[in-house]
Amino acid sequence: MTAIAAYPAPAQPVNKWLVAVSIAFGSLMATIDSSIVNVALPNIRGELGASIQEITWISTGYMIAMVLVMPLTGFLGGFFGQKRVYLASMFIFVAASAMCGTARSLPALIVWRVIQGLGGGALQPSQQAILRQTFPPEEQGIAMAMFSMVVMIGPAVGPVLGGWITDNYSWPWIFYINLPVGIIGIMMSAQNVHEPEDVRVAMRARAEVARKNLDIAGIVLMAVGIGALQYLFEEGSQKDWFDALEIRIALFVAVVAIVGFIIRELTATAPVVNLRLFKDATFASATLVSFLMFGMLMGSMFLLPVFAQESLHYTATLSGIVLMPRTLAMMAASPFIGRLYNKVQPRVIVGVGVILFAIGSYQLSEITLDTSAGDLVVPLIVTGAAFACLFVPLTTAALSHVPRHQMADAAGLNSFMRQIGGSIGLTIFATMFTNFAIEAASGLAPHLSMLRPEVVDRVHTIAGALISRGMRPDLANLLAPRFLVGSLYRQATVLSFDRIFILQGVLFLVVLPILYFLKVDRSQPGEKVHVDLE
Repeated sequence: MTAIAAYPAPAQPVNKWLVAVSIAFGSLMATIDSSIVNVALPNIRGELGASIQEITWISTGYMIAMVLVMPLTGFLGGFFGQKRVYLASMFIFVAASAMCGTARSLPALIVWRVIQGLGGGALQPSQQAILRQTFPPEEQGIAMAMFSMVVMIGPAVGPVLGGWITDNYSWPWIFYINLPVGIIGIMMSAQNVHEPEDVRVAMRARAEVARKNLDIAGIVLMAVGIGALQYLFEEGSQKDWFDALEIRIALFVAVVAIVGFIIRELTATAPVVNLRLFKDATFASATLVSFLMFGMLMGSMFLLPVFAQESLHYTATLSGIVLMPRTLAMMAASPFIGRLYNKVQPRVIVGVGVILFAIGSYQLSEITLDTSAGDLVVPLIVTGAAFACLFVPLTTAALSHVPRHQMADAAGLNSFMRQIGGSIGLTIFATMFTNFAIEAASGLAPHLSMLRPEVVDRVHTIAGALISRGMRPDLANLLAPRFLVGSLYRQATVLSFDRIFILQGVLFLVVLPILYFLKVDRSQPGEKVHVDLE
C-alpha cells in the first residue's frame, strides 16, 4: 500500500486561475445549450416541417444523453485519464455543434443533438473535479463559487442569447456560436490543465481492477433506467402521463432497471458508478438538498419567463433581460459566500439561503397583471442571493470528505442528481401550474354571468372601447364577452402563478431538518489517499 498526501506539491507550476478559466468554457456551453434551443424551436419547426411532438426531441435527446454520461465521468476518467476525457468531451461537443448547424432534416438534427449531449455530459462533473483537485483546501469555497456561477448562469443566459440570435440571425447560429468558444476552451485546457500525479496513479490502479471486472451489466442497467426515467419526465406532460401506454412502459422499465442497477452497483467488484459514496452523511445530505434545490430552481426559471411572455406580453429576449437581476445577484454574492465558507459551517449558510428563497417566493406570489419590470427586481435579487447561499456551500460540502481520486465519481453523481432534480421539478411544477390554472378558471367562471349588473357594465365598456377604435357595433358586441372571458383566463393564470410560488417557498422550508447532517469536519486540513498498487 502506498499513501499519497491529499494535496502534494505539483510536478510543475500550475496557475489555478488559468485552470479555472480554461475549464469554465465547457460547462458554460453545456449548460447554455440545455436551454438556448428551446427559444428557437418554433423557427426550427417551421423550417424543418416537424410537428410539435417531433420537435421536442431536439431538447429531449440532448438531455437524456447528457444525463446518461454524468455518472460515468469517474469511470471514464479511470480508463482514459481525467484530462483526456475532458478534452475528448469538448471536441465531441464542438464537432456535434457544427453538425447541428448544418443539419437540414429533423432526424439528422436529433442525432447530432444526442451526440452533443454525450459530449456535454462529462463537462460539468469534470470541471467540478478538476477545480477541487487544483485549489488548496482553504480555497475550496472560492473554487466552487466559480463553478456555481458557471452552472447557474447557463440556464439564465440561454433563453436570452437564443432569442437574440434567432431574432437577428438564424437558428443554426445558436450552434455555430459554440465553435470559437469551444476551440478556445480546448486550447486553453490542453495548455493549462495538468492531472495531479496522485490522482493519475489512483486512476491507473482503479482502471486495472475495472478491466478485470468490467461492469457491463451496470452500464446497461444504468443506460436503460436513466434513459427511461428522463423520457418519462420530458414527455409525460405532453402525453397526458399515465393515460399513454408508452409512459406506463417507461415507468415500469425505469423502476425495474434502476432497482437492478442499485443492487448491481452495491455488489459489483468494480462498480461503474460508486454508490457507496452515499454512505458519507455530508455527501448524501448535500446531494439531496441540491436535488431539491435544482427542482425548485428549474420550476422557478420555467414559470417566470412564461409569466413575462404570456401574461405581460414580453418578447423572449426582453423577458430574459427583465429576469437578469437574479443572475447578477447570484454572481455578486457567490464570491462572498465562497470566502465565508471557511469561516461558517455550510449548514448555516444553506439555512440562510433556504429562508431567503422562501421570502423571495412569497414576494413573487404577489405578482399581478399590473406588475412591472421594476416590481420584480427586489424578489429576483433576493432569490439570486438565496441560490448563491445554497449552491456554493452545497457543491463545496458535498465533496469535502471525498478522496481526490474519487472526485470525478462524486462530482458526476452530484451533477446527475441535480439534473434529475431539475427534470422532476420542471415536470411537477409545469403540471401543477396547468392544474391550478384550470381550477382557478373554474372557480371564477360562475361569477362571469350576464345576470350580474357589474358584468353587463364591463361588457358594455369593452364594446364601447372597441367601437371607439373603429369596429362595427354588431361585431364589437359579439367580441366583448369573449374579451372578458380572455381576461378571466389571464387572471386564472396569475392566481396559478401565485399558488405555485407560495408552494415552492413552503416546500423548500422542509429542507431545514436535513441540514442537521450537513456538517463538515475541518479539524484535518487534508485526508490521506491510500492507493492499492497491487
